[in-house]
Amino acid sequence: MKKILLDAESILESISDGVFTVDKNWRITYFNRAAEEITGIKKQDALGRLCAEVFRSNMCETECALRQTLKTGKPIIGKSGYIIDFEGNKIPISVSTAVLKDEKGNIIGGAETFRDLSELESLRQELQGRYRVGNLISRSPKMQQIFEILPAIAESSSTVLILGETGTGKELIARTIHQLSPRQKQPFVAINCGALPENLLEAELFGYKKGAFTGATKDKLGRFVLAHKGTLFLDEVAEMPLSIQVKLLRVLQDKTIEPLGSTSSKKIDVRILAATNRNLKEMVEKKEFREDLYYRLNVIRLELPPLRERKEDIPLLIEHFIQRYKKLEQKPITGISAEAISLLLAYHWPGNIRELENVIERAFILCPKGEINTQHLPEEILSLAPKIKIKQQNLKQNKEQIEKELILKTLKKHNYNKIATAKELGIHKTTLFRKLKKFNIPYHPTK
Repeated sequence: MKKILLDAESILESISDGVFTVDKNWRITYFNRAAEEITGIKKQDALGRLCAEVFRSNMCETECALRQTLKTGKPIIGKSGYIIDFEGNKIPISVSTAVLKDEKGNIIGGAETFRDLSELESLRQELQGRYRVGNLISRSPKMQQIFEILPAIAESSSTVLILGETGTGKELIARTIHQLSPRQKQPFVAINCGALPENLLEAELFGYKKGAFTGATKDKLGRFVLAHKGTLFLDEVAEMPLSIQVKLLRVLQDKTIEPLGSTSSKKIDVRILAATNRNLKEMVEKKEFREDLYYRLNVIRLELPPLRERKEDIPLLIEHFIQRYKKLEQKPITGISAEAISLLLAYHWPGNIRELENVIERAFILCPKGEINTQHLPEEILSLAPKIKIKQQNLKQNKEQIEKELILKTLKKHNYNKIATAKELGIHKTTLFRKLKKFNIPYHPTK
């Protein structure tokens, strides 16, 4: 029996996962070598101390996995969290727990194994960085093309026209351009041109002098003045009345504005970004939008694809929104089921990214804890269930298709140089060769 115990201890000392045990008073009774390395705390310093004093984990107070296991008798596998090591660094970990019993079956304490996820988290952030510019996230080839030119656009002072359906992220693109630009420390001012009647929109844009009209009891600065040295975002610019289009054209030509009731012009320095979900060219042909203004606005044009044309982004966006609402709502949501993702991938998303975010926010309200599942999705998405076969393999197939496309794209970028491709993908070259074989990607010698 003693030999078996010694062999078990040898095994625990040789593994890379941290292992510790506690008695019923939560004092540490065993602490293996890997636990020392991960926490930076020596075994002799850990033994006999309360586990919360040693680990200082975010789970200790309210979500202790080991406490839950001792309460229910059920093990927990792979719960995510973090600990604070000896030097004060936050270390991401996953933990698994079990009950400890004596020979008679009496509970004498608990055991926990924990794995250091620092390298995986670092790799995840590195990979995510390739798909992120500012607050924009996408692995879609169309969006990647926009990402590539966005820094150059931001550096210029030219007017930008952003086109795209409702909910595709036009204002987010505008804010990102501002944040990447030399004007980033100056104001970013936004106005929805379709939300105000003509007289109010003119006053909001250009401001007015005291006495300019009934009710003007004092001077008011317009959005152009408020955005001086910074960026003015004109959302839904197609809804701007023709009379105000004339005044906007003058601003773009002369860099001056004239507040209502003023007899003099004021010089301004503002970069204008405009956005619309309508076809401005057709509106010009129908005389609904000034042609000269259209060409003034259309110096640089960005066309955002709808979500239905970039469905490879849906899993990435879902993860992003889940992490956001986990922080906002402080709810123990662990992720989303494969069945739910299959339905979300099958949906046509008329409201685009804004609609997807609303769906995840709704799911957070309905899901108390654990995994977001199909019952937490709205009826219009659930109605797709009979039309598709919801299988676990669907999610796997989608992920593999995305991975295959990314490998092919990166190979072509580097002229099929395997070492350069593996380096950009953040994987070892042997891993790349294995994936080439798995996805049946033909071998091309380096040219």
